[in-house]
Amino acid sequence: MEDILLKVQNGSLSIEEAKKQLATYEDLGFAKVDHHRKKRQGFPEVIYGEGKTVEQMISILESIKAKENDVLITRISEEKANQILEVHPELTYEKLAQILYWKSTKNTDGNNDGYIAILCAGTSDLKVAEEAAVTAEIMGCNVRRFYDVGVAGIHRLLDQAKEIQQATVSVVIAGMEGALPSVVGGLVSHPVIAVPTSVGYGANFQGLSALLTMLNSCASGISVVNIDNGFGGAYNAVLIDRLARKS
Repeated sequence: MEDILLKVQNGSLSIEEAKKQLATYEDLGFAKVDHHRKKRQGFPEVIYGEGKTVEQMISILESIKAKENDVLITRISEEKANQILEVHPELTYEKLAQILYWKSTKNTDGNNDGYIAILCAGTSDLKVAEEAAVTAEIMGCNVRRFYDVGVAGIHRLLDQAKEIQQATVSVVIAGMEGALPSVVGGLVSHPVIAVPTSVGYGANFQGLSALLTMLNSCASGISVVNIDNGFGGAYNAVLIDRLARKS
């Protein structure tokens, strides 16, 4: 802010341009882009791709990118992502995670020896797991993936328990009966973010059974986000990881 005021005083920046740079949000008509969010929360506004047109997403991402903020679009189809990439080839699309993103070279984190563990019960949960993993990586955290370690073959989890225990926080994704977060919660001394998925047969009720299992876990230190919300689980994990780095 002081730099902007100084530029106004020496005449290198007009008052109108200064107002635009100091604005906390930009009104695009169909959306109000929150440019102040990075200062409040540490990361700029994230674009939720479902339900938005390609034109709307391009307008929003250009508004974010103009401030040299990182761009993250979640839940975007490959078809829409490819249309955006024709206009902005500098972006990167992660197909499995359904994430389109761009990172500014100015937004790089400092030293970080810690990592977030991303675990999923089975291969069918990979879409949600990758949404979580890619989100955490874009937000500047180290990630280690532990996939296909569900309770149906618990030895697969136990073989990697030591490395998981050394993580700052774990994001645990599971469908079916959703038991994996409870098992992990009993093995680690760090927070566990549980993410139920809609993977399962009829009585799974599109993830409701996994959600209820996780909410009723007897293991301590488990927090639960909504069904298939890999992004939300990762965001919480990133906040925990950042706090751990400050300590």
